[in-house]
Amino acid sequence: MGARSISTVVILAMLVAFATTAAAQSSTAPRCGTGVHDADATGVVWFPFDQIFCPLIADPKEPRSFASLLRGKFQSVADPRGENASTIASVGLGDSFGIVRIGGPDAGEGMQLDVVGAIFAQFDLGAPSNDLINADYTVGVPLTFRRNGFSIRAKLYHQSSHLGDEYLLRPGDPIDRENLSFESIELLVSQELGPVRVYGGTERLFRREPDSLGAKVFHGGLELRSGRARRTQLLAGVDVKTTDLYDWSPATSGRLGIEVGRPGSAGHPGRLVLLLLELYQGPSPYGQFFQDDISYIGIGLHFSL
Repeated sequence: MGARSISTVVILAMLVAFATTAAAQSSTAPRCGTGVHDADATGVVWFPFDQIFCPLIADPKEPRSFASLLRGKFQSVADPRGENASTIASVGLGDSFGIVRIGGPDAGEGMQLDVVGAIFAQFDLGAPSNDLINADYTVGVPLTFRRNGFSIRAKLYHQSSHLGDEYLLRPGDPIDRENLSFESIELLVSQELGPVRVYGGTERLFRREPDSLGAKVFHGGLELRSGRARRTQLLAGVDVKTTDLYDWSPATSGRLGIEVGRPGSAGHPGRLVLLLLELYQGPSPYGQFFQDDISYIGIGLHFSL
């Protein structure tokens, strides 16, 4: 059995074990995110605080703020062939700004338009100056809908990716740099069933540079939560993406951990902190290294702003 198959089996085994615990603790559909206030549940709300499409737990490119320590095989970082393990820090800064929501009939339901932006960066901790390796910049406009645990997200977004200066100036053979950028339209459909959430959809890239970027992406996943009755809950997720660039070879990401919430005062959203074990196997999600296969295990601290 190959490394990719072993990683997938490990992730699925964690989810199966977690599902038994989650099902025993909660029989109602869980709510994720910071929650929508009852005062904003119906009617037109300008500049809403909250989201109605729950952020994806295990997608490494979901806009969020986080800091992760990862250990694994990263081609083109310390070892061009990815034969030796390396340690990197992966950090992100992301947030969503609500434009308008038409809410109702229940809190957390309706249709909402947002603007989202994020920066994802990786640093080589094996280098004397912890070199910046790659940075991905994304900005998008998602339109979301939610009703009775069913939700949809349609998002138009732009991404551009850049290598770090210190990484480019490393001695040795010249480093090939791609002027990588694209626009994409994404459609995801999600359904919550008690402690379980499943989602799936597709993505289409256009105005791609370079042209070798894959144009079609299929995206799906599974999440489990132990419930929202308490401030602390267990959660886990598996996210899978396939693209025509790699002959539909999957990129599999798994996360498992604990979420701690602090409710906000009246009229203000709450705050969430997540401590997650992270696993990944497949084509790299880091823009400049999109042609490489990587694998890692690590731990990350994730925040809602």
